[in-house]
Amino acid sequence: MKTLNKLFLYFSIFMCVFNQNTFALEKIKVGLVVPLTGDDSLIGKKIIKSIRMAINRIDDDRIEIIPKDTKSNPIDTLKISKELYEEGVRIIIGPVFNESTKYLDDLSEVTFISFTNKLIGNPKNVISAGVNAISQIQTIKKFNDKNNLSRSIFLIPKSQFKREIEDAIYKTKIEHKKVFYYDREPTKLTKQIEDLTKYQIRKNNLKYEIKRLEGLSFKDKEKKIQNLKKRDTLGNIDFDSVIIADFDENLKSVATSLLYTDVSSKRVPYITLNQWFDESLLKEKTLHPIYFPSINKANYEFFMNDYKSIYGLEGDQLSFLSYDLVGLVYFLIYENDFKISKKIFYKKNKFKGKIGIFEISKNTITHQLNFYSIEDNKFKKIF
Repeated sequence: MKTLNKLFLYFSIFMCVFNQNTFALEKIKVGLVVPLTGDDSLIGKKIIKSIRMAINRIDDDRIEIIPKDTKSNPIDTLKISKELYEEGVRIIIGPVFNESTKYLDDLSEVTFISFTNKLIGNPKNVISAGVNAISQIQTIKKFNDKNNLSRSIFLIPKSQFKREIEDAIYKTKIEHKKVFYYDREPTKLTKQIEDLTKYQIRKNNLKYEIKRLEGLSFKDKEKKIQNLKKRDTLGNIDFDSVIIADFDENLKSVATSLLYTDVSSKRVPYITLNQWFDESLLKEKTLHPIYFPSINKANYEFFMNDYKSIYGLEGDQLSFLSYDLVGLVYFLIYENDFKISKKIFYKKNKFKGKIGIFEISKNTITHQLNFYSIEDNKFKKIF
């Protein structure tokens, strides 16, 4: 009987160890849905290379990434996601484009970590991982608070993106004076900025003041008049900063219109959204300084150099983000004892990636960003 009990004990220990080893060797399958054919195929291929870099750095055989081709089409995205689901996949990185997410609520048991930075209108099982408006405006709020800026004017283009900005303003509770919507068409834009800044009133103020002084007699009259003639306008403006929610040439057009109406960046700070270190802005010296929130620049440059040295190919913003998303998913699964559960994206958690710190809570991802200025022909980190 004693011998039988010992054998049973040894068998139980063996089965326990066997099960643990079997569990340790089980693959955690994570899907990756990106465009691999068609006009956007280069985007998908760059992302796959970045994913490979991340997997090599993680160096854990338990995680397996299974790529599929979305063809940048929402119907194909749903089709291949169903195939992944049938293979046992419950977490999918992607899709790249917001348009491709619209049918994914058909797969409610799957959590998608999308590359988009749009938060409004996504299916409930799609988590946006891009640098969204809330993350950016939260960082701008931090800058404004540090500099006692409470009368900002938000300049928002009349576009679909304006809803994201409006929602972020509301949720971050950033102090501001007003929100102003503008047309991107240049002739309309200039007139709208003139009205906003009361340019004609201030211009007339200057003209009337010069005329008034010319009719008086006092010491240093000519000197004062000559000083006034060097100016473009006269009078105060009723805001202490502008937050321009735009990019590229549109951003430059808005800033140039402000400069034209005698509201320079040296008079009120020009603040904008994440510009991803657009080097063309370094050449716009008359507009400097310009302030913006963004990802960690040092990490971004290191990644791009590393990517190019490995693949002989220029990386981009999506490849940079995809590298972090693999690390994020691995971290959350690891924290959950390698069990796939929807709860891992619901409970509060933080992950330090190359971009910065990811904050996860209630199926939402936000980022703790850095803040930079563009001046003296370079990007300067403020915090």
